[in-house]
Order: sequence, then structure tokens, then C-alpha cells
Amino acid sequence: MKNNFVSIGKIISFHGVKGEAKLGYSKNREDFLSKLKNVYIKVDTEYIEFEIQNLRFTPKCAIVKFKGIDNLNDILPYKGVLVFVKEDVAREFLEEDEFLIDELVGMNVYDGGTRVGSVVGVSNNGASDLLSVKTNSKNICLVPFVKAIVLSVDMKNKKIQINNLEGLLS
Repeated sequence: MKNNFVSIGKIISFHGVKGEAKLGYSKNREDFLSKLKNVYIKVDTEYIEFEIQNLRFTPKCAIVKFKGIDNLNDILPYKGVLVFVKEDVAREFLEEDEFLIDELVGMNVYDGGTRVGSVVGVSNNGASDLLSVKTNSKNICLVPFVKAIVLSVDMKNKKIQINNLEGLLS
């Protein structure tokens, strides 16, 4: 079985001279990151496993120390690369109403019984996740992924039910 990988952050820079990296990550994911023992970094087409030796948080990022990366020269080649975990590891930490982003892309969006478009991407504005919905008229509209607007997500039937507020999809 092929392992799928899910991005959990990005090495944005180095920290100090002992091989530590600054890891950028999504808001409110400290508990998830704290429980990780191993992560993967994609080099060319291969995912290379790294063991987390130490992890701490600053107000803007996480500081991570990987086992075997002990100086500035060891961490520099990884500046700007994405950090991954295996998909099954990511799923273990999902809350009941959480989904992996790639699962939402491609889903049809409905207002009542009418198909109004499909999800072409997901982003985050700091306050909430945003669904990029390509409407039937080919416009791309941002739909806040909040309970007042996204009424239900049916993973089995690949359907998202929304409350299409006036002006939302125009």
C-alpha cells in the first residue's frame, strides 16, 4: 500500500548554530505537533524520515531539533522545504468535525437541493478556513468554513451543504 503524505508545516529558517529549525505551521496545532515523534522531508521525489529530538514553541513558530542534525550547515539545505507526516498519522489527530484539506477539494457544493459549484481549493485567513468554490458560472468565490455557512459535509457522497447567504457566491 502506498503511503500518502500530508504537509504539516514548512522549515522557514534556521535557529542558532546547533542545527535547530524554525517551523511554520497552522494555528492551534501545538498539541498535534507535540505528539509527533517522526516527520518526513521531501527531497527530490523521496520522503526522508527525520526523528524529532526536541520541539518548543515561540509566539510565531516552533523550534525543532532533528536527531543527527547538529549544526547550521546540516539544517541549511532544508530551509524553505515542506515537512510532512504520513496521512494515517494526521488522521489520528483529527477532531470529529475536521477533515484533511485534500479531501474537500473536488467536492460538490449545494444550496438546498441545487448544485452551486465545487471546491477547487482551501486556504486560511487566520480567522477561519476558506473554501475556494468554483460556481456554475465559473466564478471563484471564497466561502468561510464556519458552522453558520457550511451546514454539513457528507464525505461519503462528496457533498457540502451550505447556507448561501446573499452575495456569498456572486
